[in-house]
Amino acid sequence: MKILDWYIIKKFLGTFFFSLSLIIVIVVVFDISEKIDDFLAKDAPLKAIVFDYYFNFIPYIINLFSPLFTFIAVILFTSRMANRTEIVAILSSGVSYRRILFPYMLSATVIALLSLYLNNFVIPHATKNRIEFEDKYIRNQFHNSDRNIHIQESPGSLFYLERYSTDDNTGYKFSIEKFNKGELYYKLTAETIKWDSVKSRWTINNYFVRTLSGMNEYIRSGKKIDTTLAITPKEFGRKDNTIETMDYPELNKYIIAETLKGSDTTDVSKIEKYRRTAFPFATFILTLIGVSIASRKVRGGIGMHIGLGVLISFTFILFMQISTTFAAGGLLSPLISVWIPNFLFSFLAWYLLRKAQK
Repeated sequence: MKILDWYIIKKFLGTFFFSLSLIIVIVVVFDISEKIDDFLAKDAPLKAIVFDYYFNFIPYIINLFSPLFTFIAVILFTSRMANRTEIVAILSSGVSYRRILFPYMLSATVIALLSLYLNNFVIPHATKNRIEFEDKYIRNQFHNSDRNIHIQESPGSLFYLERYSTDDNTGYKFSIEKFNKGELYYKLTAETIKWDSVKSRWTINNYFVRTLSGMNEYIRSGKKIDTTLAITPKEFGRKDNTIETMDYPELNKYIIAETLKGSDTTDVSKIEKYRRTAFPFATFILTLIGVSIASRKVRGGIGMHIGLGVLISFTFILFMQISTTFAAGGLLSPLISVWIPNFLFSFLAWYLLRKAQK
């Protein structure tokens, strides 16, 4: 580590954390102004607002804006160095351009590792606490509004509901079908199915059962029957952002369980898993692009560099949103869709590095 390395690292990380602190303050102020009426209407205590909500909200903001402000930080201080001809002086002293990149990439590694840790272990638990606060003081409790719910209870066993009410834990137009080697051998239909919290089992009302055995068919019906299923009410009470509250091991277990049930939310869960790795990796790519752009002294100075940098960063975010949309729709593999922006912008980084002032 040379004096030059420490100089660049201090400039990089100092600018990054300073600019990130400013945006956190701005976001918190705007968030308070937007939610102050809800806080007052539901008598949210100040301690809960500060520690349960905003202390758990800030890590999310830090991680959300870290790639963008990594890019902006690199643009700001590198452009300033270029305008003061410091980059030219460093290169003229015999230091290679590749050697200059070393402290940049070391700083980017620190930020990427911080983001990776926040993504997989800190933010999920913070998000869980924040959502609990929002449910209590900001918004109403979750109600399931899904229709025509299909779930694979276990391999060869399909579970269907027309709709489910979380108010009284009752499902309507229920059916369960069981298959053996692709052939239906059991089907139960019922008007309603209700969860009995005392017995921890389901009560099926007005049911009709067909059992098939070769060419023979057996039919029976009844008013009421108790049964246990692999499905519980919590399966219908899940919020869309439940996966955001799971750390890395929990998310892996959830994906395995949802895959076994044949859930249509598996791709969304995988997108969340891969995004937690792809987003921190983008720090390296945006750092290289930022250095390549800002290290050259151009007409327009810092303003020109910032304008171009913001355009590239927002283009990257747009690509990320578009590609994940394709994956959520089943058009692309979640892994490929999440990493496509990184691959594309890696080529841009490589091109700009080749054209950068040497």
